[in-house]
Amino acid sequence: MEQEKSLQETSECFKFLSDEELKILKDKKARIIYLKGENVMKQGAFATHVLFVVDGLVRVYLQTAGTKQINLQLKTQGDFLAFSSVFGEEVYPYSAVAMKDSIICMVDKDALKDLLVSNPEFGLKITSRNYQIENRYLEIISNISYKQMRGKLASTLIYLSTFEAEGVPVFEHMSRQDIADFASITSESTIKFLKEFEKDQIIKLDGRQINIINMDSLKMISKNS
Repeated sequence: MEQEKSLQETSECFKFLSDEELKILKDKKARIIYLKGENVMKQGAFATHVLFVVDGLVRVYLQTAGTKQINLQLKTQGDFLAFSSVFGEEVYPYSAVAMKDSIICMVDKDALKDLLVSNPEFGLKITSRNYQIENRYLEIISNISYKQMRGKLASTLIYLSTFEAEGVPVFEHMSRQDIADFASITSESTIKFLKEFEKDQIIKLDGRQINIINMDSLKMISKNS
């Protein structure tokens, strides 16, 4: 794993900072290596920092009643976690766990806020990158509220496949329970419908790996089920 990547190498937004601004940010951050399975942040804990993924794969989830959880999204290189703390959020609204060995930068939220105010171009670049979170949450609400189980799973596979298409392997790091928690269905139903999708030649299963071979059919199930 690369441990010496600069911020500019991990995200385009940092290229809008001057050398002096980069130094300010570097002096106000700590770089930590999280091993696979380690908690990166805990829902309800005090939000002292904004987190930035330098390298790796992080699963963001919401803890609900009891031991149940809903997986919200995956974070990869160049993504922020707990960005809302910059705007006054005092506790982390969700939890996150490393799906593989990951390098995370903990950035002082006040230092980041000062840079957002003083450098509007930098602020706009970060905001444009993070607005996709809102669309993702709306998709989750739609899945939970209106879709049947097959449709929920199809939507989840479409979402996860976007990372694979960008060259970020995710399925090999995910259990069937992880996928079920993205779809908000049981692991038993997930296994059942994955086998049905394979029988219908929509996907191809190879261990943990899921290869989508008929995206049009998957999108149709997502839309109509």
